[in-house]
Amino acid sequence: MSSRLGAWLEAVRIYRHPRVLAMLFLGFSAGLPFPMVFSTLSAWLRDFGVERATIGFFAWIGITYSVKVLWAPVVDRVALPGLTRLLGQRRSWMLLAQVGVVAGLYMLSRLDPALQIGSVVVFALLVAFSSATQDITVDAWRIEAVEQSRQGAMAAAYNFGYRFAVLAGGAGALYLADFYNWHVAYAAMAGLMLVGVVTTLSVGEPERRIDPITAEMEGEIARYLSAHAGLWDPLRRMAAWIGAAVVSPFAEFFRRNGRFALVLLGLVLCFNISDRVLGIMANPFYLDLGFTKSEIASVTKVFGFMMTIVGAAAGGVLVARWGTLQTMLLAAVMLAVTNLMFMFLALSGPDLRILVFTISGDNLSMGLAGVAFIAWLSSLTNPAYTATQYALFSSLMSLVGKAISGWSGVFVDAFGYPLFFIYAAATGIPAIVLVLVVMRRQRRAVDRSG
Repeated sequence: MSSRLGAWLEAVRIYRHPRVLAMLFLGFSAGLPFPMVFSTLSAWLRDFGVERATIGFFAWIGITYSVKVLWAPVVDRVALPGLTRLLGQRRSWMLLAQVGVVAGLYMLSRLDPALQIGSVVVFALLVAFSSATQDITVDAWRIEAVEQSRQGAMAAAYNFGYRFAVLAGGAGALYLADFYNWHVAYAAMAGLMLVGVVTTLSVGEPERRIDPITAEMEGEIARYLSAHAGLWDPLRRMAAWIGAAVVSPFAEFFRRNGRFALVLLGLVLCFNISDRVLGIMANPFYLDLGFTKSEIASVTKVFGFMMTIVGAAAGGVLVARWGTLQTMLLAAVMLAVTNLMFMFLALSGPDLRILVFTISGDNLSMGLAGVAFIAWLSSLTNPAYTATQYALFSSLMSLVGKAISGWSGVFVDAFGYPLFFIYAAATGIPAIVLVLVVMRRQRRAVDRSG
C-alpha cells in the first residue's frame, strides 16, 4: 500500500519540475492574445458602434490559427539573424512572436474603431499571426524540453496558464474597459504579455536531436527535388530546402508509421468530435431549458472553469502514472458518458443541482481529455520536425468536429435535445474504438520487442 502511495506522490511531484513551471507562464502567454482578437475584440467594436456585419467578418482572422502549418516549416528551420545565435531556434522565434503580439495589442490600444477600422484589421491580423507563430514555437519547446514521461504535466501546466490567460483577456479586459476604457484594457493586456517575454528569456533552449535514418531520408528527398528543379542554381537550392523542411516532415511520419499512420490521423481527427458537437449548442440549451443568465455564468463559466483545471491536473498525474493511451481511453469514455448526462438534464428540466452535477462531469472530462490528447500528439512527433508535425496535428484536430458541429442546430430542431445528446455521445464512439486499436498495436510492439 505504501509503495503505491509513494508512486502516486511521485507522479504529483512532476509539477515541481522547473520546465513544467515555466510551461505555466508560456501557456499564459499563448492564451492571452486569443480573446483579444475574438470575443473581447467583438465587444470593443460593438461598443464603438461598429456594425454587426462588419464585426462578423473579423471572425475570418481566426483562419490564421487553422493554417499555421503553412509557415511552421519556416519556424522549424530558418534562423533569425543574430537572435537565433543568441537564444537558439525555439526561443528566438518565440521572442519575435511575443514582441509581435505586444506591438499589435499596444497599437490597437491607440485606435478608435469607429474611425480607424482598417488599422484595427491590420493590427488584429498582426496579433493573430504572431499568436499563431507563438503557438508553433511554444508547442515545439514543450515537446523538446522534457522527456515523454513529463509531457502530461507539461500539457496540464500549459492548460492552466492558457485558461487563466483567456479569463484575463476576456473577463479581465471587460472589467478594465468598464472601469476605465478600452484603451487601458488593451494596453494592460500588452503589458501582461511581458510574462511570456520574461519567461522566454529565462528558460533554456531545448536540445534537438536528428537521428541518422531521418537525416538520410531528408537528404534523399532534398537531392531528388533539387535534381528535378532545372539548371538554375537558386531554384535548385529552393527545391532542396522545400524537400528538407516541408516534404520531409510528412514523409517521415508516414515512413515511420506505414499504413498505420492513417489510423493515427483518424484518431487525431475524431478524438474530440463529441465535445465540439455538443459545445456549440450548450448555451442555447441552457437558455431554452429555463436557466437564467446568472445561473449559466456562475455554474458553466466560473464553476466549470475550476472543474476543468481539476481535470487537467488529474490528467497530468494520470499520464505520468498510467501512460498516455490509457488516460486517453478513460477521457474518451468520459466525454461520451457526460453527453448522456446532458440528456438527463434535458429530461429533468431546469434543476440547478443536476446542472452542477452535469457541468462537473463535463468539464472534468474536458480537462482530462485535453491534457492526455496533447501529450499523445506530442509523442507522435519526430524531434527533427517538432514544430511542423505538431502544427499539422493541431490544425487537423478540430477539422471534423467543426464541420459536423455546424449541423447541430438542424438536428435539435428536427429531433429535440434528448436525441441530440444521444447523437453527440455516439459521435465519441469512433474515438474510443481507435484508441483501443492504437493500444492493441502498442502492446504488440512491446511484446515483439520483449
